[in-house]
Amino acid sequence: MIRIQTDRAPAAIGPYSQAVVEGSLLYTSGQIPLSPLDGSLIGSTVAEQTEAAIANLNEVLIAGGSALDQVIKTTCYVRDMAAFAEFNEVYARHFTSCPARSCVEVSALPKGALVEIEAVAKLKKRK
Repeated sequence: MIRIQTDRAPAAIGPYSQAVVEGSLLYTSGQIPLSPLDGSLIGSTVAEQTEAAIANLNEVLIAGGSALDQVIKTTCYVRDMAAFAEFNEVYARHFTSCPARSCVEVSALPKGALVEIEAVAKLKKRK
């Protein structure tokens, strides 16, 4: 197992890796809308926070040798399913390959975030 770490995404706020590579797959930890610079929460709406969480996820994927278009499965956590349409609109713009997905409502997320997204992705083929 290879641990992935990038300064272009928020540092882990616990005893875990931003992502790990095992075989030809990259497994990310959940990404919430935190600034990689100072760890502050980005955005106040579900749409803003979803954009920021996906941006963080993308940086982790790139650091691990993958990309959003290589994602095969996501697990998404939202604090209020009433905001699902707002979340889904942003998500659909970024995940155009339509990976498999689970999306559940949770009572709380770290740092008071409204969304969290984790992914499993294929590694890009090396040339």
